[in-house]
Amino acid sequence: MTEDSKLTGRMPDAPGTRAGFVALIGEPNAGKSTLLNRMVGAKVSIVTHKVQTTRTRIRGVAMEGVAQIVFVDTPGLFRPRRRLDRAMVKAAWGGAADADVIVLLIEANRGLTEGVQTIIDRMKDQIPQGQPVALAINKIDKVKAEVLLALAEKMNEAFAFAKTFMISAEKGYGVKDLREWLGEQIPDGPWFYPEDQIADLPMRMIAAEMTREKLTLRLHEELPYQLTVETEKWEDKPDGSTRIDQIIYVSRDGHKGIVLGNKGETIKSIGQASRADISEFLGRTVHLFLQVKVRENWQDEPERYSEMGLDFKDGEA
Repeated sequence: MTEDSKLTGRMPDAPGTRAGFVALIGEPNAGKSTLLNRMVGAKVSIVTHKVQTTRTRIRGVAMEGVAQIVFVDTPGLFRPRRRLDRAMVKAAWGGAADADVIVLLIEANRGLTEGVQTIIDRMKDQIPQGQPVALAINKIDKVKAEVLLALAEKMNEAFAFAKTFMISAEKGYGVKDLREWLGEQIPDGPWFYPEDQIADLPMRMIAAEMTREKLTLRLHEELPYQLTVETEKWEDKPDGSTRIDQIIYVSRDGHKGIVLGNKGETIKSIGQASRADISEFLGRTVHLFLQVKVRENWQDEPERYSEMGLDFKDGEA
């Protein structure tokens, strides 16, 4: 990379290339993380059945011909109650306003909900004029064709979408068409990242997100959103393996016991599952060590927000 490209944040110029940012927005659990992973072809954003699992604006990088599409996977848009919620929503709208193209993802089986209507109303105020917004109706395999067509018509009456796509992020239906269209919409210019790079998050943060996914899946309703994971140490060994030390922060002493489980069985199971995912992602052997610590007010600590890529001030009421 040249000195000029370091200053601009772009790779050296190449003839005929395009590069731009695409923001995926929608209600919590609409399938944004699943769509991002499908677009990029790798697991860069955690996917669970729980709502509000994506806290950071994770960027996945996909190549579509000569176009480099940088996806901004925003936190689900919802009514914020706590400081962390407010910071997440502010980050989501910030990511959308800064993007070259926006994709609003909705669930076919839920349709035009009150939450989706709220997002549409706010888009009219928050989104710069002329910014292309596509509608992606997800989970199309769950409803009949006539229901889909009626929903598409209703949505386009509510907002002037540049294009409407019928997709299944989980099964891959329609995703290629959406990616090709996005590749055509982004502006001409040199790429932001090397061709083989799929995310701009530090690997230590992606690893922490993978562990948090396993915690969320395993603990279900026991410990909704009262925990976070940070990668404390990362050491690449001479034999090609990597040692990763992570801390799981919980809000209460009672939560620590839930995470550990009977005779440590829960945390052992979570560690094994997370280690397998991280190892597959990195393509090397991983030695993962987990600790659980109680920090009662971690959701009010600025450094925790910085670790998640959020602005502490955005959480102010």
